[in-house]
Amino acid sequence: MNNQTEEKKSLTKSELYDKHYKTILTIPVIIMVLSLAYLAYFYSQNGDIMLKDISLSGGSTITIQGDIDSNAIESAIKSQFPDLSIRKLTDIGTGKSLALILETSAQPDEIKPALEKYLGYKLTDENSSFEFTGPSLSESFYKQLLIALLISFILMSIVVFFSFKTFIPSLAVIFAAFSDIVMPLALIDFLGIKISAAGISAFLMLIGYSVDTDILLTSRALRKKGGNLNQRIFGAFKTGSFMTLTALIAVLPAFFIISGLPDSFRQIFFILALGLFADLINTWLTNASIIKWYCVKRRIE
Repeated sequence: MNNQTEEKKSLTKSELYDKHYKTILTIPVIIMVLSLAYLAYFYSQNGDIMLKDISLSGGSTITIQGDIDSNAIESAIKSQFPDLSIRKLTDIGTGKSLALILETSAQPDEIKPALEKYLGYKLTDENSSFEFTGPSLSESFYKQLLIALLISFILMSIVVFFSFKTFIPSLAVIFAAFSDIVMPLALIDFLGIKISAAGISAFLMLIGYSVDTDILLTSRALRKKGGNLNQRIFGAFKTGSFMTLTALIAVLPAFFIISGLPDSFRQIFFILALGLFADLINTWLTNASIIKWYCVKRRIE
C-alpha cells in the first residue's frame, strides 16, 4: 500500500514537472534580464560594473590602535573626507576592540593632521600605521584580476564543451555559471557595496562552485541509465542541492556569527553565499529546464 502511495506521489510530481518545466524556465530568465539591465544602468551612472574599494581604486588605509569611538571620529572628519569608510578590528574570542581601520582616497599627509586634531595626540609608528596605494597601480591590479576572471571562465567553457561534445547542454552549463556571477554582482551593486580584490577572488571561486552541480545534472540527464529522464533529474537534484546547502551552511555562520573577521573575509563569504543561492536557481530552474527540453527533443528518455 505504501509503495503504491509513493509511486502515485512520484507520478504526480513527474507529471507536474513535465507540464510546467518550460514555464519554470521563465523565472530565472526574467531575473537574469533584470540583473543585466541593472548592470547596464549602473555602468552608465558609474563608468564601471562595480564599486571598488581602496585596494582597487587607490587611496590611504590608516590603522589606529586602541578602543576608539568610530561614530564620533566619523562625524568629526567625514565632512572633510566624504568617501571615508571606517571599521573596527576586534578580537574574535572576546569581542574587544583592538584598532580602528580608516580608508579614504585622500593621501596620508592630508588625513593625518585631521585625525591628530581629533584624537589630541600624534600618530606614530607605535600607535598607528599608514598605507597608500597609487591609483595607477590599483587600476592595473584591477584589470589583471578581471583578465584572470575572464580567462578562468573561458577555460571552464572549453573544458565543458570538451566533456559533453554537444552544443546545447554545454551552453546551458556555461549560461548557468555566467548567471551565478551576474546575479550576485547586480545585487551587490544595488546594495552599494564596494568590492575589494578579495571580492573578485570570490567570483573566481563561484565559477567552480556553480559548474560542479551543473555538470552533475547534465551528465546524469544525458546518460540512459538509472531510471527515466525525470528520475535522473530528481536524483541529481537531491545530490546537487545537498552539496550546495552544505556549502551554504559552512559559509553563512562565518559571515553572520564571527563578527571579528576582517572585512575581506566577510566579503568573500557574502559573495559566495549570494552565488550559492543563485546557483540553486540557475542549476535547478534554468539548466534543468534546458536539459529537460533538449532531452525531450532528442528523445533521450
